[in-house]
Amino acid sequence: MTTELELTSTEAEKFWPIYNAYDDKQYELKYLKMKTYLKKLKDDNLVNLSDKDAATLLSQIESTDKEIYQLREKYTNSLKKILPAKKILLLKKSEDDFNRKLLQQYRDKGNKD
Repeated sequence: MTTELELTSTEAEKFWPIYNAYDDKQYELKYLKMKTYLKKLKDDNLVNLSDKDAATLLSQIESTDKEIYQLREKYTNSLKKILPAKKILLLKKSEDDFNRKLLQQYRDKGNKD
């Protein structure tokens, strides 16, 4: 990523701690916290869920979605202090391309099985 974004050594020195902290927190929210919610949404659990429990779960999911949005906003604002807007857009594009490539590999693997 350092090469793709053409980060200077000063930019890279400031970028990586911000990126790593963001990535860790995002993982915690998206994969660990949301995974708990998704387990509750399995068909057999969902059928037996009361309206009150469903409302609570929905509220928890919405709250986590807000946390993810706020984290992204804070991350972008931190990046704006050390990188020009063009490099932030390149980072976003690079992340999106990487995620698309992973998804395609996953789909391709699924079609072979």
